[in-house]
Amino acid sequence: MDGELLIPISLFLAIFGIVYLYLSTRNKERLALIEKGADASIFMSKGRRGSMFGKVFILNFALLLMGIGLGVFLGLLLETYTSMNSDAIYPALIFFMAGLGLYVGFTITKKLDQE
Repeated sequence: MDGELLIPISLFLAIFGIVYLYLSTRNKERLALIEKGADASIFMSKGRRGSMFGKVFILNFALLLMGIGLGVFLGLLLETYTSMNSDAIYPALIFFMAGLGLYVGFTITKKLDQE
């Protein structure tokens, strides 16, 4: 079996295993709560909380991608107009700007959560 075929299969199996483990654990947890007498309505998403997760995820993901793009752009500018080594510039700026984007997303999320 070639290694080229083994990689997608193992990736699919890992994703399947994670999803299966999450769903089976959630089901067991809910069954245990119901057996103890908890009301089933606690499993339904409460208006704002359920819709807020998607917005926060998209906001953070968008800011992460913008930070990566800005890091690549700044790396290109520094490589073009300075004599710095491009092997060190690109990863450093990509990680720095991605981290900065995630931090900005965190602060915006914190402000949204306080409102």
